[in-house]
Order: sequence, then structure tokens, then C-alpha cells
Amino acid sequence: MTTLHFSKLHATGNDFLVLVDLEARLGSPGRNRLASGMRAALCDRRRGVGADGLIRLLGGSDGADCEMELTNADGGLAEISGNGLRCLAHVAARLGLGADGRLVVDTAAGRRDMTFRRRAEDGEVDYAEADMGLVMFTPEMIPVVADSPFDLEATVDGVRYRGDAAGVGNPHYVIFVDDPDAVPLDRHGPVLEHDVRFPNRTNVEMAVPTSSGLRMRIWERGVGETASCGSGACAAAGVAHRRGLGPARMTVAVPGGELMVALSPSGLGDSLNVRLGGSVAFVFEVDVELDRLADTVPLAGGVL
Repeated sequence: MTTLHFSKLHATGNDFLVLVDLEARLGSPGRNRLASGMRAALCDRRRGVGADGLIRLLGGSDGADCEMELTNADGGLAEISGNGLRCLAHVAARLGLGADGRLVVDTAAGRRDMTFRRRAEDGEVDYAEADMGLVMFTPEMIPVVADSPFDLEATVDGVRYRGDAAGVGNPHYVIFVDDPDAVPLDRHGPVLEHDVRFPNRTNVEMAVPTSSGLRMRIWERGVGETASCGSGACAAAGVAHRRGLGPARMTVAVPGGELMVALSPSGLGDSLNVRLGGSVAFVFEVDVELDRLADTVPLAGGVL
């Protein structure tokens, strides 16, 4: 019987299971590389452990302290998650990775430099910031099949939306609305996620400017509506700042709490450097007998 140990954490309500597999590297199976069906089963909130995503914390090389392999709740691999990076930082610091409150992480979207803060009473990480790379508006870098990523229109159930596409290592469609809470995101989110102009599907942010930045709801690609999305906060802040709707440093309020986003010119066209900060909290640790989980959830592609 195969048993694996997971830590569950959340970052502003965006929750992840973290599996430590320091012998493996990105692009190599490793001994704990799970099939997509098993990854989805673990994230299942009724028949599995339950999470918005699963992170495999891999060993680092070439100057990186570690690597992050990210899976969405549907079992598909993803490029990057700002909230996931903070959850990974908590576990990595507990393992003694990194030094002087800094951590270098390789992801499928590139290398990310992080800083983290420890609580005085127990030394656990409770806040982390990550260099999220660039907010990009070049269509092929997002990617989106359009001459321009700006003012893209979509109509769902007779409701017309207009927004901008942006890339943060993964694709986003940022739409400004009068009231995010009034949007039927459970119905419109899946349609917008699968808009044919986004070949890799897209995350969707419904946002409104506030006095300190933005308030938004998120439909995450391969997950559904989530309490928070770090890369989504970066994309929405980048779009807002480019349109003159927000400052270079702003608070992005999501259902799960608040994220801090800092933007600066990149010198690469209209792309923006972006840094993301926010809280992280440990929830619990759990040992999962994969064979038993396979008995309760129909799996495609086997167990391992």
C-alpha cells in the first residue's frame, strides 16, 4: 500500500496540498509523480483531502533552493500560483531551505525570488512576498489569439463583458464591473475560461477599483471560483495601473483576505515588473493511503 505525507496550507483562503519530493526535478517523473486522476482525487473536497491545488516541492539546482510543480484541482499541471508560492515557502522554510529569510524557487513559468517572515513565538512563516516576474500584454506571451489583448468583448447569457488579457506566466482575462458580487460567476466563469481566443484556457477576474486598489472575485482555470488568486491579483493590478485606475502599489481585496501588489516599469515595452505579498497559514498534515483513495474515486490513468 502506497502512503504519502501531505501538508495542507492556505494563503488568503486559497488552499494547497504540499508534497515534499526533494529527489525529483521539474520535467522528471520522480518516485512520487502522481497521475492526473490521483492529483484530482486528492483535491476533491468530498471524496479526497480537498484543495484548490497540489504542489510538489522538488529539489533545487543551478542556484535555486527548490522547484515547484503545480497542479490545479482538475489534475492538470499549471505554470505558477502566487498563493501557492507562499504555501511552498512555509514548507521549504520548515525544511531549512533558503537562508536569511530568502528563497529562490524555479517554476514552470521561470525562476522566482522570495522573501518570508517568521513568527517570533514558533519560527513558522506567516507572510511571504514573491517576485512574480512580468505582467505581459503581448498576445503571444499570454497567450491570446487576438491582434490586441485590450478591450476584448465576450457575451454570456446576453451579458456583454469587456476586458483586457494579461499574462503572468499564466493567462488572465481581467474584466471591470460595477459590482463583482453581482456577477453570476458560477455560470459565466466556465464559459469565459474556455473562450476560444485563449488556447490554454484562462483565469477570469471580475474587479472594481477601490480607494486603496481593487476588489475582485476570481474564476480559476481548472479549479472554479476560489477565495483568492495571487497571479490573478497581479494581472488585475497590472491592467488597472495601465488604465490609470490604480497606483503602482495597491491592495487587492479578495474574498479570502488582502494581497499587496507592487508594480514597476520593466523597460520591456508596456510589460510591468510585479511583486506579490500576503499571508500564509498552516492547516494540518495528513498521511494518505493512495490505494484506499483510488477505491473511493474513479481514476483515469492509474494511481502513480
